Formats: sequence, structure tokens, C-alpha cells
Amino acid sequence: MNKVLATITALLSFSVPAKKIPTNNAVPMQTAKTIYDFKVAGLSGDTIDFAAFKGKKILIVNTASKCGFTKQYAELQQLYVKYQDRLVIVGFPENNFLFQEPGTNSEIREFCTKNYGVTFPMAAKIDVKGKDIAPIYKWLTNKSENGVMDATITWNFNKFLLDEKGNLIAKFDSRVTPMSDSITSKL
Repeated sequence: MNKVLATITALLSFSVPAKKIPTNNAVPMQTAKTIYDFKVAGLSGDTIDFAAFKGKKILIVNTASKCGFTKQYAELQQLYVKYQDRLVIVGFPENNFLFQEPGTNSEIREFCTKNYGVTFPMAAKIDVKGKDIAPIYKWLTNKSENGVMDATITWNFNKFLLDEKGNLIAKFDSRVTPMSDSITSKL
């Protein structure tokens, strides 16, 4: 028994040399995919290529047709028209909050056009949270991917603003309206 204890003690005292830690605490990071790497299906069956938006600010909004914030479509369209020389808005219909977007892509397109005159790009219906989260929303909500911030989609009509180089610069909750100073001051 003493030999077993001696062997265990010897094994426990054995050490492996530690790796040297850089003095500047630098940790090598993988370069995050940029917004310009994303192509998504459009509401009309087309493809929205974010690389086409280089040089403009991008406002990404998760939308729903049967929500208390649905009237923001009107302000989103107003914002798009007013700043279209330097801003593109991309709407992402989703049904993640109390089933407030039950429509099909064609029904959503008809609703947005008929009721709000939407002319800005609209993506096909996606998930913005949960196990089926769309890759673009995974990128928008995870600092490990976007390099800037972690964010939670709290409800319909949350907004993400990216600068002319595709860098994420701000996230706005549903109550921040599209024409508010919080958004327009950054354009």
C-alpha cells in the first residue's frame, strides 16, 4: 500500500511546463465574417446581396404585420426615401413574437406595399432568435461574430445600424422610431 501511495504522490507532483502567456494579454481572434458576406432570399424571390450596399449605411429591422409597432413601416419608408442616397433599409419579417407575422412571403409583400408603400428591400421570412436563427441575425447578435456587441432581439421592430464600411454601430429597441433623433443623428 505504501508503494501505491508513493507512486500516486510522485504522479501528482509531476508537472507539465506551463505555456508562456503573452505579456500584452493578446489573444489571437478569427476575423469575423462581415455583413457584406451575406446574401439572403428576398420577399419577392430575388436575392439581397449585402455587398451591393458598400458605401451606404444599413438599417436592418425585424418586422411583423400584426404588431403594435407595425405602423413603423410608414416611418421606415419615409426614412428610406429621405436618406436613400446614403442609407439602405432591409426588413426581415419574422414570426418569433406571439405569432404576429403569420403571413406567407407573398402575403407580407402585398401587405407592406398596399398599406405602407414599402419600396426598401424586404427579405423572405426568417427566425431572428432561437434554434433556427438566421445566420445574419446570429452575426448581428453575437459579439464573437460581429466583433462589436452582443444583442438580444426583444420584440418586433428592433433595429441594427451599420456604417458605410459594414461595421455594426448601434442597436435600437422597438420603441425607438425610425425617424427619431437617435437614428437620424447617426445618418
